[in-house]
Amino acid sequence: MQRRSLTALLFVLGLFGVVALTVPMYMDYKTADYIVLESAAAPTSTVALVLGASVVRGEPSPVLRERALGALELYRTGKVQKILVSGDDSVAGFDEVTPVREMLQAEGVQAEDIFLDHAGFDTYSSMYRARDVFEIKDAIIVTQYFHLPRAVFLARTLGLEAHGLAVPERGDPLTNDLREWGASHKAVFDLLTTRVPTYLGPHYPIGGDGQETWE
Repeated sequence: MQRRSLTALLFVLGLFGVVALTVPMYMDYKTADYIVLESAAAPTSTVALVLGASVVRGEPSPVLRERALGALELYRTGKVQKILVSGDDSVAGFDEVTPVREMLQAEGVQAEDIFLDHAGFDTYSSMYRARDVFEIKDAIIVTQYFHLPRAVFLARTLGLEAHGLAVPERGDPLTNDLREWGASHKAVFDLLTTRVPTYLGPHYPIGGDGQETWE
């Protein structure tokens, strides 16, 4: 009886392991053709979507700075017309989007071309809001490579014509991969349950003036 119980437990654990590995691998497979490593290889699109990351003493962290620089390169070379910065601005003193806007402005991006999404609390929310709040149909998502399969998979499943630009990695690769393993399963759950983000609010079409989104 004990042997049967052990066999059953091992079977369940093995099945769980297969499913756990299959989800991120499937995302990698489905998005491989839509991810580029250099801005010159990116298609022309309406907007560069910068995904949020931490700030350090009011300045973009190295991770976030790399994402902003990637979007800046796309803008300067005419690959995109607009830049949407999505991140968490839910707590006083913690603002992931305004420091990026200030950096982009300092680098010459026109104010009206910078849109801010203050309620991009996670990648799913950023993609959902890009579609529903900013009325975006196509975008180049700018983030580190480990993050891109999940981000592009979410965007395309939600109906966006999305591509991804990989920017230089920061941090420990193993930590990044482990984080993505868990996040990829949460992404599937969000899609299956058609979760609606906490905040939607008024619409700010990406063809308008981005300054309307700054406050």
